[in-house]
Amino acid sequence: MTPAKIAEHAQRLESAALECRAVPQLSAVEPGGLSLAEAYEVQWALRRRRLAAGARLTGLKMGLTSRAKMKQMGVETPIYGFLLDEYCVPADFEVSTSRLIHPRIEPEIAFVTRSSLQGPGCTIASALAAVDFVVPAIEVIDSRYRDFKFDLPSVVADNASSARYIVGGCARRVDELDLRTLGVVVEKNGEGVAFGAGAAVLGHPALSLALLANLLAEREQTIPAGTYVMTGGITEAIGAKAGDHFAARFQTLGSLSVRFT
Repeated sequence: MTPAKIAEHAQRLESAALECRAVPQLSAVEPGGLSLAEAYEVQWALRRRRLAAGARLTGLKMGLTSRAKMKQMGVETPIYGFLLDEYCVPADFEVSTSRLIHPRIEPEIAFVTRSSLQGPGCTIASALAAVDFVVPAIEVIDSRYRDFKFDLPSVVADNASSARYIVGGCARRVDELDLRTLGVVVEKNGEGVAFGAGAAVLGHPALSLALLANLLAEREQTIPAGTYVMTGGITEAIGAKAGDHFAARFQTLGSLSVRFT
């Protein structure tokens, strides 16, 4: 794929997000489809476009970290994306559905690193040693594709469906937690609708962080110290519409809530 075509696809996805309109998945409009390597080129081009427009990089995220979801998509490795300041929403604030297409929420465990992390060969142990503290998060995902339908390269190009993320709750040191058994309950309009624990993320959320370092190493990139990293959804994604209120109650890490208007 030529640099001009990569730039064209990045602009198409950026415009879809800014204008809140769904577009066909890239694999459907690109003759011969889209490879995973090409998809990441589009994602990085999209990232450069947003930074050039004045957005600030605030973190990184992993996606497809559920074993069941990986099997469903026919992949063996999760995917990654980037987070921007324009995505960040404080807990208990409102998210406007008029600025999104078809939002869904997922509860996640997030890490903040105290030292840089570099692959290849990064392990759970080295990932945990690099973590400063652990915080709860809610991610709002919002595919720019029609009907929320896409293949793997298309979702990679679309920055792993990143849209918003809600921050708050309590910060804890890694040695204060059993991340595998750390439970979460998601309530929608006061009713429990999803339940899970950290082990749903690749068996251990720190493996998600380690895999991110290894994936970035393919581009000779590292995870810098002080990076906020979301490790992937603990439960299934739950659809949101105007008027919905969500609360994610994490064991030991406190609660986050967000309302959609």
